[in-house]
Amino acid sequence: MNRINNINRISEAFSAGKAFIPFVTGGDPDLETTEKLLHALDEAGADIIEIGVPFSDPIAEGPVIEAADERALKAGCTVDKLFALVSRVRADIKIPLLFMTYYNPIFAYGVSKFTERCAACGVDGIIVPDLPFEERGELLGPCASRGLALISLIAPTSEDRITRIATNASGFLYCVSSLGVTGERGELGHSARRMVEQVKRVSGIPCAVGFGISTPGQARDVACFADGVIMGSAIVRIIAEHGRDCVEPVRQFAKNVIECMKGCIKR
Repeated sequence: MNRINNINRISEAFSAGKAFIPFVTGGDPDLETTEKLLHALDEAGADIIEIGVPFSDPIAEGPVIEAADERALKAGCTVDKLFALVSRVRADIKIPLLFMTYYNPIFAYGVSKFTERCAACGVDGIIVPDLPFEERGELLGPCASRGLALISLIAPTSEDRITRIATNASGFLYCVSSLGVTGERGELGHSARRMVEQVKRVSGIPCAVGFGISTPGQARDVACFADGVIMGSAIVRIIAEHGRDCVEPVRQFAKNVIECMKGCIKR
């Protein structure tokens, strides 16, 4: 699949309405369960799925996802095993699949080899939370040449950089809702709405909001002003609570979120 088709597939995920983007940690609690979860989330109606590449020092993650990384690594998950997993599910799952990973695993694997394997197995894009926009050049070229979208992130601290990032982004823009690490929050501030409004003044790229969205009601509220909703810790917590029996609880949670998002009122 070439670059244009990959980016189109991600854009199409936002074309039918508000996109629901769940996150799971690859290999948590094991690879077999992750494979079942990907199918369950696709069947529940997810528009894009993020697969976290487990890493020993996930600096942007809160305790829920950090613990998931530890479980996955202890269970023997590797980057090569995740490539094989995506290859297996690609025949049946047509929605975009993204890897969320830190730069260290990419560097250790080799930038050229990593992006080549991503393209070969059917990954549509990569999110690298610890890669500053200004330093993305080393990864941007290999991604573009292999048809991978390099998803950019903005945060409340991005301020004047938001316009520059938005006008050079591809796929969609990942809007970090609040400062700090990932994790469920009882209340979300107004910074995400302000970021989305600023982006929309300069670019038509879809904006998906993540970090801290933990309930179907919060997902609905965010969907009222954003193009997509990213949920990670709430799903990973269900996986932690149920272990290998998590597939049906996660499927039902995803259905509840999607149904609730339909009730958003644009304002």
